Formats: sequence, structure tokens, C-alpha cells
Amino acid sequence: MKAVTDPALLLMRRMLRLLRWRVWIQEKLQPTEWQVTLLWAALAGFLGALASIIFSGLTEGVHDLFGSSTLGVVDSMRKLPWWGCLLVPTLGGACAGLVLVFGQRLTSAQRSTDYMEAIAIGNGHVPMRASLVKSGAALFSIGSGGSIGREGPMVQLAAVLASFLGRWRNFTPPQLRLIVACGAAAGIASAYNAPIAGSFFVAEIILGTIAMESLGPLVVSAVAATLTVRVLTAAHVLYQVPKFQLSSPWEMGPYVLLGLVAGTVAPWFLRSLRQAEEFFVALRLPIVARLALGGLLVGAMAINVPQVAGNGYTVVVQILNGGMVWNVLLGICACKWLATMASFGSGAPGGVFTPSLFMGASVGYLFGAALHNLWPAAAHDPRAFALVGMGAFLSAASHAPVMAVIMLFEMTLSYDIILPLLLCSVIAYYTARGLEGASLYSESLKRKTAETAAPFEEGRVADLMRPKPPVLTPTTRFTDLARMFLNTAVNNLYVVDETGKFLGVVSLHDIKPYLTEPALGELVLARDILREDFPRVAPQQPLTEALAGFLNVTAERLPVVEPDGLLRGSIAKSDLLLALVEKRTKKPE
Repeated sequence: MKAVTDPALLLMRRMLRLLRWRVWIQEKLQPTEWQVTLLWAALAGFLGALASIIFSGLTEGVHDLFGSSTLGVVDSMRKLPWWGCLLVPTLGGACAGLVLVFGQRLTSAQRSTDYMEAIAIGNGHVPMRASLVKSGAALFSIGSGGSIGREGPMVQLAAVLASFLGRWRNFTPPQLRLIVACGAAAGIASAYNAPIAGSFFVAEIILGTIAMESLGPLVVSAVAATLTVRVLTAAHVLYQVPKFQLSSPWEMGPYVLLGLVAGTVAPWFLRSLRQAEEFFVALRLPIVARLALGGLLVGAMAINVPQVAGNGYTVVVQILNGGMVWNVLLGICACKWLATMASFGSGAPGGVFTPSLFMGASVGYLFGAALHNLWPAAAHDPRAFALVGMGAFLSAASHAPVMAVIMLFEMTLSYDIILPLLLCSVIAYYTARGLEGASLYSESLKRKTAETAAPFEEGRVADLMRPKPPVLTPTTRFTDLARMFLNTAVNNLYVVDETGKFLGVVSLHDIKPYLTEPALGELVLARDILREDFPRVAPQQPLTEALAGFLNVTAERLPVVEPDGLLRGSIAKSDLLLALVEKRTKKPE
């Protein structure tokens, strides 16, 4: 008998030792579900950064096929003969179309869902195969010189990995939407080396709120992504700018005018992109021919104006460093506008975020140069107007002035530009809103919202309930109870009878007095330490009422119990708060 008992007591002592550590961690560190969410957000940021790095590398590889590995897109296009300028973007568009056509066969059962739709109006599920197909097509559009940005596919890939992570961990819909939002923030942060702007991009444009329930995980994810990119690549400040100094308060006057100009031009730019899209759709061409035609139009302009190729980054660098003459820039800006219309309108996968920065820099520099010729004292350096114009145009196009100001500061690290940038961006934002209600992203979201019912319209506990929580019977021995606490990440185990009726809970803290007595392992039962007065909620109870159940208890979850006493599941406070934040920010206009 002793040979059997001693090993059992030894095992019990080890288990109780581990359980004492868990109780100590819970009491001293008090980890909550929010803290666990931050860890998953950091992992989503790391994965998003890896996806962005890999996509950038693949894009360079595709560019090597069409151009030269030692030259950028613009310089490669400049070296090509006239027929090469026509052939490369056309061939790249056709290859992108073929990827989409063949990809549709692989994703016929999947509905194409972008990250914005999944966060704002979906359940957080971003299809893996459809996203990979679209990103694969973007490689050819971007690598062959299409007038489109690479930030779109980078954010989509980061979001799809975050969605996969959340579904693997069986996250609830609010948690899944939040982790996808974290992936999107990581994608933006990776693309522009701007973690704060990446966080506010998602919070301001997609979520519509900067509540800490959502902003905190976004910041963690964006910071993790930025650190990963800086460690694995030679990341640096995106735009090196000259030192700017505001000599007189009267210089703010011209920036007010620039805000009005940027706020007027940006809506026309967005309107032209939508009209180009309608034009290409009206042609009723097959997708391969449509994308090839868009590439052909870009190539035709690139014969004489190679600066239209690519996302415009190199030209912006030239503008900010004074390497561009205003009359030359005027022609480049007009051609770049048309090239972006051709690429975007034809359906080339990519983003228009970076082309919008190009348009802002061009409008700002042209305004500053014109003012300098008319009144030199009012515009000492047109390059400062180019920098402010980038933020103002982005603010007007995205309807997110906070994000625009932060992004320009992070991309340039020029604090001296903040005052005119703030003023100009706000004026541009209000001017654009007065002329055009739609923003760079709102139109597609509004169209998809009309097709999709808003989540949690009823706002009931059943919408957020997590089924099958870990349960005990009243006769469960302390040994088995302790083992369940070690194997599950919960602080309360629910006790039910043989019919499934809820009787109460056994709390992790309530078992503390028994952790020093191994001999009690076979004597103490769950009913001996049961708490019958534990708060509970009903499945049909409104979310606002359910939130009141957490006021007088430190638990992170509450049991969901039917009126007849049957246990149906549990609801987490984090899910509840996220759902209430979503409901408040998605009220119909």
C-alpha cells in the first residue's frame, strides 16, 4: 500500500507546487485577458512585418525580370527603348490578369474580402487563398511599373496572417476583428516605418474610434512590426528633408491657402479615380485585357515621362531635396495623375496611398514655387510647402487629419514643420469634406455595408457567448480540480449537476488554503468550496445590462445561464467592451 501511496503523494505535491505558482502569478501580476490580447497583438505585428518584408523582396524579384536589379522603376523605364516602355507595363498587367483569372478557379468557393471589410463590417475572417491570389497579381502590377503603391497588398497580407492566427486560437468575432486590425496596423507601420501612424490609420479610418480597448493592441502590434523591420532590414527615415524654420507668424497665411488648394484638388483626384474605374468597367473587356490596357497607357506616358512609373517615391524624394524644376514637375504631375487613373481604373491590385503622397508633394511644391515667384518673402523654400502639401493632401483624401499629421512627422522626423502641417491639414480636411463626402476608403466600405448586415445589431449576450466552458461536477475531487486549473487558462471553474444546471463556481483563489495539504487531495470535493452566489447573465440579456454584472466582481468572464438554470457558455468582459465600442462607432448615419 505504501508503494502506491508515496508516488501519488509525490505527484500531488508537485501539482500543488505548480498550482501555488499559478495562484502567486494571478495574485501578484494579475494577468488579464487584455494583457494576453497584447501578446497576441505583438505576435500579429511580428508576422505582419515578416509578410511585408517577403512581399517587398518578391516585388524586387519581379522588377528584376522586367528591368534591372541595380536601378529603380523610374530609372529602369528611362533606360528602356520606346517599345520596351510600352511592353513592360503591358506585359505586367497581363500577367497580373492571368494570376487573377487562374486564381479565381482556386478561390471559387471563397468570397474576396479585404481587411477593411473584415474589420468594419465582417466577422474578422480574411480568406487566405483569395488574399494570396490578389497579392500575387499585385507583384506583377507593381514590379512592372504600374502607377500604384505596394502598401495595399502588404497590409492585406499582414491582416490575413492575423486573421489566421485568431481563427487558430478560436477568437470570438470581436477579438478576431481586433487582431485583424492589429495586422493592418502592422502592415502600414512596416510599409512606412511609422508605428504611431499605422495605429491611428486603423483607429481613425477603419474603426472610427481611439478608445484604448482597441488602440492599445494596435500600438503594440505596430511597434512590434516596426522593430522587426528595423532589425531585419536597413529601415531608415523614409524621406530625408531639409531643415525647416518658421521665420515669422505671417508665413502661416500662405499655408492656409495651401490647405484650401489641397482640400479642393484631393476630392477631384478621388473623383477621377472612380470615373476611370467606371470607364474601364464600361469597356466590358476580359480582366487580362483590361489590366494589359491599363499597363499600356502607363507605358505610353512613360516613353517621354518615365517618372509616371511606380508609386512616385523617387520623384517625391527629388522634390523634397530641390531636384525638380516647377515647370517640369507640372507636366510630370499631370501625367502621373493620368497614369494613376489608368492603373487604378483598370483594376490593378495595389494601393493609392503613396500616389496620394506624390500628388500632395507636387501640389505643395507648385504652390510654393508660384508664391515664391510672386512674393519671395512669403515662401522662402518651396520644398517646405511640398512637405506640408503631402500631409494636407493625405488628410483631405483619407478624411483622417490626425493620422496624416502623425505619418508625415514619422516619415520625416521634422518637428519644425508641425505648426503649418497641423493648420494646413485641418483646413484641407474641412475643405474636402465640404466638397466631397467620400474619402479614399469610405466609398467601398459604404457600398459593402449596404450589402452586409451590421454585426451585433441586436446586442445580446448570445452573440458573444463562448460555448463549452470547462465544467466540474459537485463530486469532482480536489486532485482533478487542481489538474483542470493547471490545464486551462481560466480563474473560475463552473460547477454543474448531472442535468447541466449551473450550481456555482470554484475560484482559483478559493483553493489557496488547500495548497499546502497534499493529503486533502482525495478528501476535498468541488461542492466543499463551491461559491453559489457568483454573478451570471442570460443569453437574451442586452449587452449593456450584462456589463453591469462585472461591476462587483473581479472575474474576467461570467457564466451564461438560461432562465431554467442550464449553463450555456461564458462571456468575456473584453469581448463585451469591444462589442460595445463597435456598436457605438457604427451607428447608422
